[in-house]
Amino acid sequence: MTENSNAITTELIKQLRDKTGISVMQCKKALDETAGDMEKAVMLLQKKSADVASSKQGRTLNSGVVASYIHATGNVGTMIELLCETDFVANNEEFKKIARDIAMHATATNPQFLKTEDIDEHAMELAKEMFAKEVEGKPEEMKEKILEGKLAAYWGERVLLNQAFIKNPEQTITDLLNTAVQKFGEKIEIGRFVRFSIAQ
Repeated sequence: MTENSNAITTELIKQLRDKTGISVMQCKKALDETAGDMEKAVMLLQKKSADVASSKQGRTLNSGVVASYIHATGNVGTMIELLCETDFVANNEEFKKIARDIAMHATATNPQFLKTEDIDEHAMELAKEMFAKEVEGKPEEMKEKILEGKLAAYWGERVLLNQAFIKNPEQTITDLLNTAVQKFGEKIEIGRFVRFSIAQ
């Protein structure tokens, strides 16, 4: 144990903190638990963030911010509502920055839906039809798995919460929010978003 602790340098802790945004103490603890393995430490912190987020699900969101991002061209932008429990968190500069980062992300990636539950039946059926053609001729026992994988990838690009965060592709937007929940100790979620674009 002592050997591992010695191997865990301040630089390693700093790298993990930069990657995850989680406190120095929690980063050190994660590195201790994973014997200094950066990838495992990131996964451990993401799991802990998800656990913390799910434990706060029943809480009421009484506060938040509306953030916007307009691309330098001036012809595309997004407004987003990021909700939290208290004004204390809503007024925090870091919280506002997360909201703005998500608005910038949505401007760049053009998601169609906020969460998977928002996908209407018609859109779901069209996607299934589109990919059903691609799995024709494959062995029956593999068809369903391949179709599931293709649909997950397709909706992963179109559902905001499932998208890989453009500033850190190792994280989804859901992971980013879970990390914020762990950091601020409050339930945090995106209320809604709207993306405006001048047709080219």
